[in-house]
Amino acid sequence: MRLLIVEDEPKIARHLAAGLEEAGFETVVCHTGEEALQRARQGTFDALLVDVMLPGISGLEAVRRLRHDGLGSPVLFLSAKDSTEDRIRGLNEGGDDYIVKPYALPEVLARVRAILRRSAAVPAVSQVRIADLVWEPGQRRIMREGRRVDLTPKEYALASLLLQHPGEVVSRAQIVQAVWGMDVVTDGNAVDVQIRRLRRKLDEPFAAKLIHTLRGVGVVLEAKA
Repeated sequence: MRLLIVEDEPKIARHLAAGLEEAGFETVVCHTGEEALQRARQGTFDALLVDVMLPGISGLEAVRRLRHDGLGSPVLFLSAKDSTEDRIRGLNEGGDDYIVKPYALPEVLARVRAILRRSAAVPAVSQVRIADLVWEPGQRRIMREGRRVDLTPKEYALASLLLQHPGEVVSRAQIVQAVWGMDVVTDGNAVDVQIRRLRRKLDEPFAAKLIHTLRGVGVVLEAKA
């Protein structure tokens, strides 16, 4: 597994690279947003670890541009900013997870492995079509009626889970594992909230309704006559 580490503090970058390489990963290190753009566009990485506050182009802006280019690799943001707003912004800009400095290396390893597991679940197909919905996993792109639907990482994780099982009922336990990478979530309403948010973006603006809830069972994505 090949990782790109984008960190402007050389000591932290070296520490991260050493720990990740000891765990069996291959690492490439760069120190600016501009260099991150160049490296990510020229090479293939299984995941990116990106510091939010970088000189020049910020880590957030770099990831936003890479996502626009079609980058599908998962991204773990590293940041000293720990407010809820900062975390939300990082996830909305294309991050798959967000960890606050100072952090422990074992936690970084656990989070990297988690986002890699979620990424590995994406099928090796170029395109999936259901009614007027088109999913292109390689570009992390979902469109309806020819228009791209912008989703947060959690919304995209839920949508891709449903799209991997079209016409099949997906259980709440499957949703929790795919979206949060764990067996349970502390907020009992979290799954319902995530389903409502996805439906608001992916279903409600369009004539054909594709997301259907089976109360007490789960959720299914299918085109009903």
